Amino acid sequence: MVTDRPGRYAKQLAAHMARKIDTDWDADSGVGELRFPFGTSSLRAEPDALLLTVDGAAEDLERLEAVVGKHLVRFGAKDELVVHWTRDTGEAGTQWRHDGDDE
Repeated sequence: MVTDRPGRYAKQLAAHMARKIDTDWDADSGVGELRFPFGTSSLRAEPDALLLTVDGAAEDLERLEAVVGKHLVRFGAKDELVVHWTRDTGEAGTQWRHDGDDE
């Protein structure tokens, strides 16, 4: 996910998700993890992007992409964040954009 504030969004996501699941975020290393009952998501802050990966059973990948993607684009609505997922096979995964609905 391209952003000039990757650490901010990773920290916000980890803090928000910590209400329901186990999370870690280390600002010094720029690395974190979200541990869902159905898989995990790794976060890595780079200079101009937040790199995201998900790991789980094939049938849970879209769900993992959706949970992480929807939250991030909602948090970054003002920055018009877009989350593009790419599968290990190189195939496109899901894509998330803020639609203006804050339900």
